[in-house]
Amino acid sequence: MNHNTLSLVGTHASALAPALSPLAQHFLQVRAHSLALAKPLSAEDQCVQSMPDASPTKWHLAHTTWFFETLVLCPHVAQYTVFDTQFFYLFNSYYEALGPRHPRPMRGLLTRPSLDEVLAYRAHVDAALLRWLAGATPDEVAAVEPMVTLGLHHEQQHQELLLTDILHTFSCNPLLPAYAPQSARDVAWLRLAAQPQPHTWLARDERIVEVGHAVEPGAGFAFDNETPRHRRLLPAYEIGTRLVSCGDYAAFIADGGYRRPELWLSDGWAEVQRQGWTCPAYWLAEGDTRAPGAGWRVFGLQGVLPLDPHEAVSQLSFFEAAAYAEWAGARLPTEFEWESALDAPGMLQMLGTVWQWTRSSYDPYPGFRPMAGAASEYNGKFMVGQLVLRGSSVATPPGHARGTYRNFFPPAARWQFSGLRLARDL
Repeated sequence: MNHNTLSLVGTHASALAPALSPLAQHFLQVRAHSLALAKPLSAEDQCVQSMPDASPTKWHLAHTTWFFETLVLCPHVAQYTVFDTQFFYLFNSYYEALGPRHPRPMRGLLTRPSLDEVLAYRAHVDAALLRWLAGATPDEVAAVEPMVTLGLHHEQQHQELLLTDILHTFSCNPLLPAYAPQSARDVAWLRLAAQPQPHTWLARDERIVEVGHAVEPGAGFAFDNETPRHRRLLPAYEIGTRLVSCGDYAAFIADGGYRRPELWLSDGWAEVQRQGWTCPAYWLAEGDTRAPGAGWRVFGLQGVLPLDPHEAVSQLSFFEAAAYAEWAGARLPTEFEWESALDAPGMLQMLGTVWQWTRSSYDPYPGFRPMAGAASEYNGKFMVGQLVLRGSSVATPPGHARGTYRNFFPPAARWQFSGLRLARDL
C-alpha cells in the first residue's frame, strides 16, 4: 500500500481511493465517521464518564480499535506488531474469554493513555489492517471478512453510544453545553424531525407472520440475535401510525402522570420514587407547566431548545413508556407487531427518529445459536432482564438501521434516544 493510500486513514469518506476493495472502503468510511463525531469535543470532554452505564468518548474510540486489533489482526496477521500490550486490558469491554479488563465504572479514570495516544492507536491499527487487506489473497480476505464486518457494525453501535453518552455528560454540566450549536452546518440530523400528523391507528387482522433476519445470499448483515427467521401468530391489533409526541407526553404530565401509582408497573413506580422523576430526562421546567406543552424546554445535542409539541418524545425509560400507554388506554406493541407493521402503508417515523420500546423481553428466538469463538459473547449472554427496542434514532449512523434490528436495554434506562409508539388489542 502506498503512502497516499495510508494517508486516507482517518479522513472523510469522500476522499476514499477508488482502488480500494469494497471492504476496505467500508472500513475507512466507518472509522472516519467515529473521528468526525468526536471532532467537536475537547480532550477534556472525551475523558469524562458521567455514570457507570456511559463511557468516555476516548474509551469508545479505543475500544472499537481494540476490537480490530484483538479479533482480526492478532489472530490472522502474522507480521502484525501490537501497538501496546497494556491496551488489551484497558479497552476490553466484557469478553471473558479474552482476559481480565479495567472495571467498567472506572473508565473515566483513564486519563492515560492520552487522547493523542488513542488516536495514534487508531491510525496504527487502521494502517495495518488496510495494508494487509491490500496484499491478502481472496481466500485470506474471505476468512476475515465476517469478523471485520462485525467489527464495523460494532463500531457503528458505539458511534450512537458516543453521542448518547456525551449528551448525558453535558446534561450533568450546569452550563448545559451543546454538542453542536444551532448555527453549525450539516447538523439538522441532530433534531428529531417533527411530525404534525394527528395520531391515528392502523388495524391489522390476525395473521401468521415471518419475523427475523433471513440468512441467505444478498440478505445483508444482521447480528446473531436477529436470527433465525421464524413464524409468529399475531392476534388482531391496532398500532399507532406515528410516535407519541412531546405534546402528547406533556398532557400526561399535566394530568398527574408521575403522581398516579395506578398507571405504573410496580418496579416503575419504585423507580419514580427512588429517582424523583417528574418528566423525561433532559426536560427542563420553566414557568407554568400545568398546561400541556407550556413551560418546558428540552436539552439535546444542539443545546437547550423550546419544546416542540410535534417532535417525538425521547429519553424515556420503559417504565415511563408503559405508564403513558396505560394512561392513554393502550399498551406498547410487541416487537413482532412492530416488525410486521414496518412496511404497512401510512406508518410514520418507524426508522430514524427514536428507538421504540416494545413489550417484548429480550429473549432468544427459537433455534438461536450465538456466533462462534469470542464473538459468542456479543449478544446471547445478555438475554435476561432486558426489553427490546425497535427502529433506530437520529443518532443511529447511516446504513446501520434495518427492520429486524433488536436493540435492548434494562427497563430503567433512559439516556438513549428512546420513545414509544402505542398499540392496542382488537
